[in-house]
Amino acid sequence: MIQQWDLFLAPYKQAIDELKVKLKGARSQFEMHSEHTPIEFVTGRVKPIASILDKATRKGIPLERLEEEMQDIAGIRMMCQFVDDIHRVVDLLRKRNDFKIIEERDYVTRKKESGYRSYHMVIEYPVQTIKGEKIILVEIQIRTLAMNFWATIEHSLNYKYSGQFPEEIHERLVRAAEAAYLLDEEMSQIRGEIQEAQAIFSRKKEMDT
Repeated sequence: MIQQWDLFLAPYKQAIDELKVKLKGARSQFEMHSEHTPIEFVTGRVKPIASILDKATRKGIPLERLEEEMQDIAGIRMMCQFVDDIHRVVDLLRKRNDFKIIEERDYVTRKKESGYRSYHMVIEYPVQTIKGEKIILVEIQIRTLAMNFWATIEHSLNYKYSGQFPEEIHERLVRAAEAAYLLDEEMSQIRGEIQEAQAIFSRKKEMDT
């Protein structure tokens, strides 16, 4: 059974490895042109087998339909410093021709009831295998560092309470989500000062090396 899962997940792992290289490369290009990069860093993962099975049970997805119906077996996360950077990254991804965007969900301007904010894209990514080309669904999440901090905590608590948060915890999470968004808003107001300070720091670091 494990060998079957290894074979099933191999193209997903390949897709994540390739996309991480490509998207980190985009970040480096901004730096080479001495421009502000909207991409702070890029991470990726393939969903663990236990999580796949759990979600398939909750969503009523037959195992033989996983490839077509589970969009986040492969996941990329792109972190940004500012909310405006999220929209720049979205525009960059829309212009690429090495994958096809099939769905977009804007939880930045239309947050979830829980307070969750992020921008989601689902893409079809072509992986070249020894058996030929295979189209893999990949979910890309684009969010600020503050949004990611909140989402990471909420995800952990979600597992603890199996999605059924006590009312007090739910209210605190909603308030924390608003606080995180206010932090993003405040940082956007002094964006110019922050970027100038970062540029000075980068030049100093180059001179010291």
